[in-house]
Amino acid sequence: MQAADLPDILPVFPLPGALLLPRARLPLHIFEPRYLQMFEDTLKTPQRLIGMVQPCPMRDDDSRLHAIGCAGRVTQFSETEDGRYMITLTGISRYRVLKEVEGFTPYRRCQVSWEGFDRDLGKTEIDHGFDRPRFLGLLERFFTSRQLSTDWDTLKDAEEELLINSLSMLLDFDAEDKQALLEAPSLATRRETLVTLIEFAMRRGDSSEDTLQ
Repeated sequence: MQAADLPDILPVFPLPGALLLPRARLPLHIFEPRYLQMFEDTLKTPQRLIGMVQPCPMRDDDSRLHAIGCAGRVTQFSETEDGRYMITLTGISRYRVLKEVEGFTPYRRCQVSWEGFDRDLGKTEIDHGFDRPRFLGLLERFFTSRQLSTDWDTLKDAEEELLINSLSMLLDFDAEDKQALLEAPSLATRRETLVTLIEFAMRRGDSSEDTLQ
């Protein structure tokens, strides 16, 4: 998809803690009537794009959105017998919310800008400073501390962008931490942010154990 093909107005799906990144895939379960309508309307558009974005809760307003989200193209879907949908979004590009668009749709729509995210539409990103053995060593300690399991052979062979972005999306971090991963300007910065979050989570876990003992 080219930059010129991207629309100025995007249907948005505010979902706390859900992170979509360019060239990554996000499975979603659609069941609320307003989002079922959004999905059906999206299928009628040539781009089939839905903008994932995180709510930005404030004390006096829980409807605000973060300024930056990521648009995904509907690349797969299946319908259940009771009318729900299981869909897959493939990340296309991040965007900046300019303003919310008033209208007659039950779901929210925003006017967006794609400027500043040119690399999202380019080739797979490379992290030249990526130390895979050291990174996997940290990840193994983290998984052990959380009693998580994974296919280590797959992780050892995965391309660095797929590895870093998939972990950023899948690991259980706070919504604001997920937003920091989304807004990272490069793959290297995202990897550094991810490492910091993992190390912090491990230190916090150790402190909790010390307190309990």
